[in-house]
Amino acid sequence: MIIGENLKNIPWQDRPEGCTDVVWRYSANPIIDRHAIPSANSVFNSAVVAKDGAFVGVFRSDDKAMKSHLFLGKSTDAIHWDIEPDILVLYDEKTGDRVGTADGYDPRVCFIEDRYYVTWCTQFEKGKGPTIGVAYSYDFEKFYRLPDAFIPYNRNGVLFPRKINGKFVMFSRPSDNGHTPFGDVFISQSPDMVHWGEHHHVLEPRDWAWTKVGAGPIPIEIEEGWLMIFHGVGQTCNGMIYNMGAAILDKDEPWKVKYRCYPYILHPETPYECVGDVPNVCFPCATLHDAETGRIAIYYGAADTVVALAFTQVDELVDYIKKNKC
Repeated sequence: MIIGENLKNIPWQDRPEGCTDVVWRYSANPIIDRHAIPSANSVFNSAVVAKDGAFVGVFRSDDKAMKSHLFLGKSTDAIHWDIEPDILVLYDEKTGDRVGTADGYDPRVCFIEDRYYVTWCTQFEKGKGPTIGVAYSYDFEKFYRLPDAFIPYNRNGVLFPRKINGKFVMFSRPSDNGHTPFGDVFISQSPDMVHWGEHHHVLEPRDWAWTKVGAGPIPIEIEEGWLMIFHGVGQTCNGMIYNMGAAILDKDEPWKVKYRCYPYILHPETPYECVGDVPNVCFPCATLHDAETGRIAIYYGAADTVVALAFTQVDELVDYIKKNKC
């Protein structure tokens, strides 16, 4: 049901005996500790992709001054990671000159056609607020910076893994300069990854995610359209709770929601999800999936402190979304 590559070496663990949840956790979570980088206060909300039989990741780390930066990591099994200690460097694509480091947070990595694109939340010119930074690399050796996709304020820029109707497509969530006490997901389109327009509304806050919603991992193409895993936030008397949700979007017009799951698919319950720098957070940023078996591994930030891993089966998740649609 997944349209894509066969990746038999992705992480996998069968559903625990007695578990009836559609998404279940890796028993050895968290897979990346908060001090996995020497300068780190925390490592979380990070992205991974498969490459040449192994795996590469772009990791968010907040340092001990609570500043956010991106770091490159590599792995043979997508569980045990070797993360470089230096901040990822960016270069001008025309001159090849160094233009700075990748400062910001919550990266996503997406392979489209011949290169890997990284999108993340960065600061617009002269610190004028959060927006979506864009860079690309052919080989994860050198990253070339493109113009920011949008003006402030915006977060959660997530690309689709192929052009749709000849155009690049990206989710985003227009926001504010704070913690965004509102938030809908929109789609924008571009002919060249520089000029973005043709905006459409996708998801609004509702039900358990009544405060805000935001795109999560790169959407997965399935026979029925696009499988979207997102984070949704509810405001309680004790702060915000970040859960995972899921939806299925139209294949040719992905701003059209075919099914949206009424219940969440993962909720902060374990100590590493409930206790940390920001308690009660499950924030998905990446998936690995195998088209042959339908297995999906979900990478998520837990309590804004560590990286954790969960699993699901595509047929079961799609059926669950349809049976519990809202």
